[in-house]
Amino acid sequence: MIALAALILISSCDRRQRLHIYNWSYYTPQSVIEQFEKEFNVRVVYDEFDSNEIMFAKLRSGGTGYDIVFPSGDYVPIMVQHDMLARLDRSLLPNLRNIDPKVLEMAIYDPRMEYSVPYYWGAAGIIVNTARVPDFEECWSIFARTDLRGRMTMLDDMREVLGVALEYLGYSVNSINPREIAEARDLVNTQWRPNLAKFDSDTIGVAYANGEFWVVHTFAEVVFLEILDDEQLMKDTVFFIPEGVGPAFIDNMVILKDSKNMELAHKFIDFIHRPEIYAEFCDDFGFPATVNIPARRYVQGPFWYEIDDLLGRELPQDLGTAMEYYNNAWFNSIRMGN
Repeated sequence: MIALAALILISSCDRRQRLHIYNWSYYTPQSVIEQFEKEFNVRVVYDEFDSNEIMFAKLRSGGTGYDIVFPSGDYVPIMVQHDMLARLDRSLLPNLRNIDPKVLEMAIYDPRMEYSVPYYWGAAGIIVNTARVPDFEECWSIFARTDLRGRMTMLDDMREVLGVALEYLGYSVNSINPREIAEARDLVNTQWRPNLAKFDSDTIGVAYANGEFWVVHTFAEVVFLEILDDEQLMKDTVFFIPEGVGPAFIDNMVILKDSKNMELAHKFIDFIHRPEIYAEFCDDFGFPATVNIPARRYVQGPFWYEIDDLLGRELPQDLGTAMEYYNNAWFNSIRMGN
């Protein structure tokens, strides 16, 4: 009772301004959050999501109160069209000068950073436990291996999985051809999904660490942050991005139009793009400094992959009404097991 009373008292006395962030899982180091809180005498309230679809649905259904959200590039124009985003005040963001112009060239959804600031440019890949799977090709066809049935997972992410299938078949990640999308759906349904334990973006790191899965389609940090203390499993684990096949992504920082902390939200975005802070973020997750050029002088590595591994990969774009083809393929077929 005394401890509870003390906790209530402390909470009631904490009158610091609060910044509410809605971000991907495993995506901003606690050390960076704490430095921001200390420097600006604020408290960061941090919630997580594991897919753009979940994030968007929550915000559209009344999940308000957030200041900063981290959507992927294809969702920025969708959120702009729904009048969800605040126009950025560039005078409060001097560190935008640190962002690689080549990244902005790819960010065709908002190249002048009117509503969004690139956070990270990367790609998902495949992690393999080589003790369990000593022989394999560095190719998406690994998910067609029936001898690994029940020991593999793919991301629970519509654009990621269908994008992989489309490129595997020689098509664009952004195809709007119903026949091509149907072919990608059939590839997933007939060759890959029967061998998967499930589609998973939430518990995949822990499940791999526990030995439940041996081959996983994921983002490198999701698994490696769970196995850093297991020396043998670290030695047995490899991550690769299949050459030439598979989408990349640019995740972004945006400020919601109904944010109650506009100035503080701008300060956080600018803080992230300080070179030494951005380098700390990258080193914590084993990332190359893909977005922030000056940060490349500060990062120490090692990295799970190199910037060169991302070159030439397509970014998913907003496809407008053609998204209905993807929704039908994913929600009405693949996720329904049809």
